[in-house]
Amino acid sequence: LIQDNLGYFQAPRPAAAAPRNPRARPRCRPDAGGRRARHGGAHAGVRVPGRAGNDLGSPEPLRWLLRSPFDRNVPVQLELQELLLDHVFQRLGVSSQGCVDHPIVLTEAVCNPLYSRQMMSELLFECYQVPKVSYGVDSLYSFYHNRRQNWPCSGLVISSGYQCTHILPVLEGRLDAKNCKRINLGGCQAAVYLQRLLQLKYPGHFAAITLSRMEEILHEHSYIAHDYTEELQKWRCPEYYENNVHKMQLPFSNKLLGSTVASEEKQEKRQQQLRRLQELNARRREEKLQLDQERLDRLLYVQELLEDGQMDQFHKALVELNMDSAEELQSYINKLSLSVEQTKQKILQSEVNIEVDVVDSKPE
Repeated sequence: LIQDNLGYFQAPRPAAAAPRNPRARPRCRPDAGGRRARHGGAHAGVRVPGRAGNDLGSPEPLRWLLRSPFDRNVPVQLELQELLLDHVFQRLGVSSQGCVDHPIVLTEAVCNPLYSRQMMSELLFECYQVPKVSYGVDSLYSFYHNRRQNWPCSGLVISSGYQCTHILPVLEGRLDAKNCKRINLGGCQAAVYLQRLLQLKYPGHFAAITLSRMEEILHEHSYIAHDYTEELQKWRCPEYYENNVHKMQLPFSNKLLGSTVASEEKQEKRQQQLRRLQELNARRREEKLQLDQERLDRLLYVQELLEDGQMDQFHKALVELNMDSAEELQSYINKLSLSVEQTKQKILQSEVNIEVDVVDSKPE
């Protein structure tokens, strides 16, 4: 049996969730009590309830509750790995009792830690009692399989996975493990980035642009450009765009219509609040204009006393105004006159704006 343990899209999806029938067990269910007993802990001897692969149905309602046995292509959750193997053997129809009587070829990440391989071997030998196990790197298998007779035995393998990308140099038919590189960027990050771009471009369909649909777009409607600049030039042509563009119909939902109506109501409420604010500001300007005009009239009356030669009443009025000289009085009059004129201009401008808004809001 050959199992691509790092496969994602076509292979069973590694995840765990609440089971539909807790009593349901795979036909091939060897005893794993010995392995769990050695691990100990509160969950020793307890089977992890859950479902894997296509048994999950639509993953969107449970996406944030799902757990994966892998951490960047390295299996770290052996209980979930056991659940995934149960799912695989059950779907393959393995009917042997108490064991899996088949040699297994299992793929793993490049430079997989020895502890991870040890735990995987313990799971396969002691839990499933497989006779033989062989580990390998899927991208190297592909390299050797696709190499033709006249091709050299050296090359550079770029393996892009779900959670990371590996750069593998092959020299004279052997992997140069010292110069291998891992980039923490893969299909998962590409799907999330595409989801964010489309949600920003189409905010009205925010809820419908799910991660599952983005993964479908990546796998079914995208490709790797051999020449990125040339591809951009092609897509700038309207005829090429119309012949090659892919259009997707999202599921219809009444919530979108309700959200449109709600947005119109919100816009109307904002306009009403804006009108109320404008009216309040206009009322405050009128009150301020009235106070400034009364103070200006009083200062002008005191200035007239000076011009008429009534010095005693003039000095008495200056004391009441808390002023020392006629120059200070003239300065206050100039400032107050300027303030009154500016307030009048603001009131006039606000009235014009309100009239324009009223005209624009009238139905045709």
